[in-house]
Amino acid sequence: MHVTAIVPAAGGGARMAGGVPKQYLLLAGVPLLTRTLQALRAAECLDALILVVPPGHEERCRREILDPFGLSVDAMVSGGEDRQASVYAGLLHARAETDLFLVHDGARPFVAPAVVRAAVVAAAESGGAVVAVPVTDTIKVADRDGWLVETPERGRLWAAQTPQAFRADLFREAHAHALRDGFRATDDSALVERLGHPVRLVPGSSENIKITTTADLLLANQILTEREMTNSQRRKRR
Repeated sequence: MHVTAIVPAAGGGARMAGGVPKQYLLLAGVPLLTRTLQALRAAECLDALILVVPPGHEERCRREILDPFGLSVDAMVSGGEDRQASVYAGLLHARAETDLFLVHDGARPFVAPAVVRAAVVAAAESGGAVVAVPVTDTIKVADRDGWLVETPERGRLWAAQTPQAFRADLFREAHAHALRDGFRATDDSALVERLGHPVRLVPGSSENIKITTTADLLLANQILTEREMTNSQRRKRR
C-alpha cells in the first residue's frame, strides 16, 4: 500500500504575534514545521510526503525547514486561498500509485508516530479515518442572533485533529464533488462525510495541539520541557 502524506503549511500565521509565519517559529531551537515533519517521518509508514507552502516560500522552506535538519520532501507546492485549496493543490501533485492519502496540519508538531500509524490502518480498513479527542467542555449551539438553541450531549462530541486519512479514490472524489458544488470545509473529513461515506474515529492526544496563537506557543514549549524532563529521568534509570 502506497501512502502519500500531504502537509498543508501555507497559512500566513495572522493570529500569531511577531510577524513571523508560524511555520518558522522556533520550538527549543527547531522550527515548528520541522518538528512536524520529523514526527511524521518517525512513523515510518509514509511512502511520499508533499509539503504545501505559501507561494514564494519554497526556497525559504528548503533553507530553514528542510536542509539544516537533513529532511527532504517528494514535492513542495504552493498553497491556495484556504486550507481546502492547499490540500487540493497537494493532491494534484501526488503519484498515480497512491493508495491512501494522509493529511496532517503543519502546525501540529506533537503527533505521536503510533497515532499516525493507527490512522493509516483505520483508513485502509474503512476508507476514512479521523484522529480526534473527546470534548471536555459543554458545547452550546447558537443561532445567528446569538440565542442558544441547543446543548448537545457531550458524550457524543469529539474534537477533530489531524492526521486524517482516506482511500485515494474516495479522497479524490470528495474533492472533485466539493469543487463542483462550491462547498468549503475546515477539515478533510467533512468532504468525505458529505458523500455519505462512513469515517472511523481514531483516539488522539491532548498534546496533539494545533499551534495557532501565542498561548498555543507557550503551551508547546511547556510540552517540550516536560518531555525533556521525562526523557532525562529515563536516561538516569538506565
